[in-house]
Amino acid sequence: MTKASRSLQVLRRRIYRKAKSDKPHRFWGRFVRIAKRETLEEAYRIAKRNGGAPGIDDLSFEDIEASAPGVFLAEIQADLRTGRYEPKPNRRVEIPKGNGKVRILQVPCIRDRVVQGALKLILEAVFEADFCPNSYGFGPKRSRIARWRKSDAACCAACRRWLTWICRATWISHSNAPWFMKCVRRSPADR
Repeated sequence: MTKASRSLQVLRRRIYRKAKSDKPHRFWGRFVRIAKRETLEEAYRIAKRNGGAPGIDDLSFEDIEASAPGVFLAEIQADLRTGRYEPKPNRRVEIPKGNGKVRILQVPCIRDRVVQGALKLILEAVFEADFCPNSYGFGPKRSRIARWRKSDAACCAACRRWLTWICRATWISHSNAPWFMKCVRRSPADR
């Protein structure tokens, strides 16, 4: 897997830190960051890695790679900066279901997937800072499974503490209590 460019990583980290430290801060200039070349390149890499069928314009990743992806991204960047960018309608695909009905799947064109990916890269850094640390359904490197593991570890720790308390209470009640109290008296006292 190819990592994002260093400058994009630094930009996203800066945005995240600002959003985390200054909650009421308004982020101006997001559009400029979305239209940056490295943001669009990373969004294109992610969209290409995810694959998928061509949209309504019938342009596939193979077509883009054959004609030069740099030109494709430069056109998107120019359209975004000049305000001419408009998303195209999605291609509707009917997928038959087992009960005779169909499910409608809408496939965006690759150009729109790249812009959506660029938006996600920038906005994710802003809104990820607002998520509670216990929110495991959303965000990068957070999943239901990670939440289950964390809950399981917390539960096991609580069970260990509870069992330790039970064992100590049982030992004290079944052992020679005066001897135990004598040992406790010899331990450092709170002063």
